[in-house]
Amino acid sequence: MAQSPVLVVDGLRTSFHTRAGVVRAVDGVSFRIERGRILGLVGESGSGKTVTGFSIMRLVDPPGRIDGGRILFQGCDVAGLREAEMRQLRGSRLAMIFQDPMMTLNPVLRIDTQMIEAVIAHHPEMSHEEARRRARDALGRVGIPSPEERLAGYPHQFSGGMRQRVAIAIAFLNQPDLIIADEPTTALDVTIQGQILYEVQKLCRESGTALLWITHDLSVVAALADEVCVMYAGKIVEQGAVDDILDHPAHPYTYGLLRSVASANARGQKLHQIPGMTPSLLDLPQGCSFRLRCSRASPACLAVPAMTDLDAGRRVRCFHPLVEIAA
Repeated sequence: MAQSPVLVVDGLRTSFHTRAGVVRAVDGVSFRIERGRILGLVGESGSGKTVTGFSIMRLVDPPGRIDGGRILFQGCDVAGLREAEMRQLRGSRLAMIFQDPMMTLNPVLRIDTQMIEAVIAHHPEMSHEEARRRARDALGRVGIPSPEERLAGYPHQFSGGMRQRVAIAIAFLNQPDLIIADEPTTALDVTIQGQILYEVQKLCRESGTALLWITHDLSVVAALADEVCVMYAGKIVEQGAVDDILDHPAHPYTYGLLRSVASANARGQKLHQIPGMTPSLLDLPQGCSFRLRCSRASPACLAVPAMTDLDAGRRVRCFHPLVEIAA
């Protein structure tokens, strides 16, 4: 019997109500993540990826607000929970890894103090010694050497890669059902990035934790994710299994992103770029948001395309996909 998904996002809409107008940062986004699976959320800066993650965590501040849709976490719609109930979920069953680890770590507190407090806040019955053991083991799992000694350190005594490992360890500390990672390896060098991706993938497989990995880097998605959703101007334009989408992209935007990735086989050649700029969410073009940058655009694209089923369980939001539409 198939397990129910850990997270179901259905028609999520999040807007920022500004003096200049309404910015629809997330516009009808839908996806699901199963237990132990990793979903990559990909797109250019400003596509709505981070706002999607913050919406799930209920961390969108005014003038932003969730205007519609459902966020079903283990069957419970978190959009309707009180703030006190959300605080109980955050850090225990629902965790987030930020791009800057210093958003997670307090610079004036030792690592052991921060990790032990994170455990006891959600498990008040646990002893200080047991919480410390859990913190030490969590540091060891993310590859930090001499974890017992490093617990006594302060954040400034750790390198950027080590601080990010600590942030990841804190996210996994209470064995949550879902972790949202917002580009946590962007500022790290390739070697450290590869080590962290390996550790995160292993932890998800071992613990059954579902992971939403937000990134603009398709090479990270290729190495880490099981499935991928590609976002553009607040909407998902393509979604499916990561190998299918990266090997045979259906949406012209996905194809353009893949061609823009530097390759060892193309050394010395000019990098491909998608023409034009991402449109302002205050002034989107009529119909398909990608229409003015797309070489396949036609008069049909003046209408808004719906998500269409393709082969192998994929979906695409395009009137002229690069692969055949399923019958």
